[in-house]
Amino acid sequence: MWDGHESGQPGHSSTSQGQELIRKGIPHHFRAIVWQLLCSATDMPVKNQYSELLKMSSPCEKLIRRDIARTYPEHEFFKGQDSLGQEVLFNVMKAYSLVDREVGYCQGSAFIVGLLLMQMPEEEAFCVFVRLMQEYRLRELFKPSMAELGLCIYQFEYMLQEQLPDLNTHFRSQSFHTSMYASSWFLTLFLTTFPLPVATRVFDIFMYEGLEIVFRVGLALLQVNQTELMQLDMEGMSQYFQRVIPHQFDSCPDKLVLKAYQVKYNPKKMKRLEKEYAAMKSKEMEEQIEIKRLRTENRLLKQRIETLEKESAALADRLIQGQVTRAQEAEENYVIKRELAVVRQQCSSTAEDLQKAQSTIRQLQEQQENPRLTEDFVAHLETELEQSRLRETETLGALREMQDKVLDMEKRNSSLPDENNVARLQEELKALKVREGEAVASARELKLQLQELSDTWQAHLSRGGRWKESPRKLVLGELQDELMTVRLREAQALADGREWRQRVVELETQDNIHRNLLNRVEAERAALQEKLQYLAAQNKGLQTQLSESRRKQAEAECKSKEEVMAVRLREADSMAAVAEMRQRIAELEIQREEGRIQGQLNHSDSSQYIRELKDQIEELKTEVRLLKGPPTFEDPLAFDGLSLTRHLDEDSLPSSDEELLGVGVGVGAALQDPLYPLSPRDARFFRSLDRPAKDSEGSSDSDADELATPYSNQGLDN
Repeated sequence: MWDGHESGQPGHSSTSQGQELIRKGIPHHFRAIVWQLLCSATDMPVKNQYSELLKMSSPCEKLIRRDIARTYPEHEFFKGQDSLGQEVLFNVMKAYSLVDREVGYCQGSAFIVGLLLMQMPEEEAFCVFVRLMQEYRLRELFKPSMAELGLCIYQFEYMLQEQLPDLNTHFRSQSFHTSMYASSWFLTLFLTTFPLPVATRVFDIFMYEGLEIVFRVGLALLQVNQTELMQLDMEGMSQYFQRVIPHQFDSCPDKLVLKAYQVKYNPKKMKRLEKEYAAMKSKEMEEQIEIKRLRTENRLLKQRIETLEKESAALADRLIQGQVTRAQEAEENYVIKRELAVVRQQCSSTAEDLQKAQSTIRQLQEQQENPRLTEDFVAHLETELEQSRLRETETLGALREMQDKVLDMEKRNSSLPDENNVARLQEELKALKVREGEAVASARELKLQLQELSDTWQAHLSRGGRWKESPRKLVLGELQDELMTVRLREAQALADGREWRQRVVELETQDNIHRNLLNRVEAERAALQEKLQYLAAQNKGLQTQLSESRRKQAEAECKSKEEVMAVRLREADSMAAVAEMRQRIAELEIQREEGRIQGQLNHSDSSQYIRELKDQIEELKTEVRLLKGPPTFEDPLAFDGLSLTRHLDEDSLPSSDEELLGVGVGVGAALQDPLYPLSPRDARFFRSLDRPAKDSEGSSDSDADELATPYSNQGLDN
């Protein structure tokens, strides 16, 4: 019935009889050889390399060791840390990670390998798995890019929209994406969704027809449950996919297959959708590249703008400071120019006075022959003497004013807090005092000259009554009077010039003082700005420390919650493992009783078949006795779903469905689907089955010991 001529690869034609038989289900004792024939894995060159691959070291070994406990944790064959099932599963996954280093090791593939190991030895399971990865599109599903998974989701969404438009609209209105419930279907071929008997029936058809059965079964499930799903919200649909759908066909897998083949599936449309998806992804890749380039340019432009803003602010500060400085200098220059103009005006008036004196001398020389003008000239000299005395008084007042200003400047200098310019100010003060002393000496000299002139003039006046006696003496006296008048004016002009020079020196001193004050203010401003920058940097550092402290606190809280959840999951897994062990023992006892009854009915025709069944029963009972002891778990973690990730290093390995699919919390909730949710009623049922199974165990041991177990020794001992 089952030969190599009736087997076919996905997409190849085969006889309708073989297709019908496969859809009805492959018998358990023929399943191993039929699967190998269907995928053409009976004679592969890689099988001879398997033993050599096991001797090599793989970079994924630690990751495989850590995750194999998640694969079928309730199944008897894989239960226990050092069990035979976990060991052979480790060997196959390690060998494939060395053969295909691009894919390496992925958690989702371990469920497929685990199902193969339940049916055949590890060498044959390795060959079948390699063929599945190469010929059944599984390798593209498990690549790091997961491009094939995206294509499958895209095609499934099209079928859903075409055949169930109302349900598709409801999913979209609730933001219930297809990847939230269908990703695990394609990645594990329903092995984490249905119980093993139903999932194995789907896998039989997959070995013959490929991924087409996944589309059919998935859409059939949605058609059957469309009415109930239309009445639920997003959270309710997620719970419905986890708890209700997996157990709808436990008692009638044939009904599921029948529903699946009532679904419309068009291969040509699937090819067209594949081309559309490839074009869409290519366009998205180009858009992403363009967006990345634009973001890079935007970031560079922002950095350039920040730099220009800083430079602009610095230039604005410098410009304002320069304008303020220029305004102050312009004001000071204006004051100095006004004072200089006054000084020049006074100098010009003095020069005019000197010219008048010279013209007066010339007039006196011309008037020597006219004695009538002497009395007027004497009166004029008296007037000029009085004016000279008034000017002397004004000079003394100006000198006192300068002394007051010097004292005021000394007081201001003593009140200035800047210690850096004290020496310079002291030198300026000394120079000012020297100039003041020179001015005082000049004033005294001028006073002496004026006193001398005044005495001479008084002496001349005392001789004024005799000037008529001798004309020659009169002329001589006139000349002396004229000479004294000229000297008096000259002394007055010198005194005025020295006064204005002193005024100019005073203004220059004030200008230097103002400049020094401006420099001190600028230095204080720079110091305050540096202090402000330091305080800003210190504030920024404190803000960074505060953010880091908050982040560490949040990480600690998350870690604590994860540890509590892990402890609860371990407790639930332990209870489920005990229930599964009891269920398996009961099934084995039932199979043994069925085999014994069938052997009694057809002893002459089915003796060989009975021996094989007894061999398998004895082998499984041996494993049960080995595993009945309490196993020790270093890290007993339950498989809550599927986590598929490219394992490059141990620290970056994700252990949850959220990190695998990257679609948020909804995806993780949809994929966290327990394999065997056990209710209290089911637990009581399995305990009732366990009691008769233990009673009948002793009666079957003697019959099983008489038969040899060649196949089990060859397959499982490896």
